[in-house]
Amino acid sequence: MKKICVTGAARGLGLALTKQMLERGYSVYAAGLGVDESDGIRQLEAVYAERLRVIDLDIADDLSVALFTETVKLDTDHLDMLINNAAILGSITDHIHGQMNIAEMAEVFNVNTLGSLRVTHALFPLLLQGQTKLIVDISSEAGSIEQCSRDGWFAYCMSKAALNMQARLIHNGLKQEGGQVMLVHPGWVQSYMRGELDASADLTPDESAQHIAALIDRHEQFKGEQPAYVDYRGEKLPW
Repeated sequence: MKKICVTGAARGLGLALTKQMLERGYSVYAAGLGVDESDGIRQLEAVYAERLRVIDLDIADDLSVALFTETVKLDTDHLDMLINNAAILGSITDHIHGQMNIAEMAEVFNVNTLGSLRVTHALFPLLLQGQTKLIVDISSEAGSIEQCSRDGWFAYCMSKAALNMQARLIHNGLKQEGGQVMLVHPGWVQSYMRGELDASADLTPDESAQHIAALIDRHEQFKGEQPAYVDYRGEKLPW
C-alpha cells in the first residue's frame, strides 16, 4: 500500500487532498496545526481509521518537525509521496510607497519556504525508500516572476517564488534517484488564508483537490529535467 504525507491537513485544501488520497487507496499521514481537533479529520477517521494517521505538526518549528518525523519513522520505513500544502498568506496591502511589516514577511517565509524545506529534508530518507519518490509542492501563480503583475503581496509572492527555486534544487537531486518534484498552482481556492472563509473564490477545496489528485495520478507524464510547474488543470506556468 502506498503511503503519503499531507501537511496543512486540518482544513481547506489540505483536508480535501487528504480525503482524495484516502479515496484512492493511499495510507495517509495527515499533519498540521489543530489537526487533532479538526471535525473534517474526525469524519475521515470514522471511515478510514485503518489508513489514516493524524499527527500534530508545526512546520515553522524545528522541534515540532523533528518530533513529527520520529513519530512517522516509528510507524513506517518508507513514504511514497509528500504533499507540502501548509502555507500562510501574510499582508497583501504592504506597498513600496507605504509601510512594510518585514517581521511578518519573515514569518511567512519561515512557513511557506523554510517550512516545506524542513519537512522535505526530514522525510527525505523515507521518500527515497518509497516506490514513487514524489514531492508535490502546492505553490501558486503568484510565485511566477515572468508573469507577475502585482505591486504588493510581497510576503506571499516572494515566498512562493523561493519555494519554486527550492523545488528545482531538490528535483535536481531527486531525479537521480528516479523521483520528481511537482509544483502545482491550485487555482483560486476558497480558503481561510485571510482569517475568514473567502467564499468568492472560483474553486471549493474539494474541486481543487480533485484536479490535483488527477495530476498526481499521471505524475509520470510530468517527469523531466526540471520540476513541472503547472496549474490545477495541468497547464504549464511560466517561471
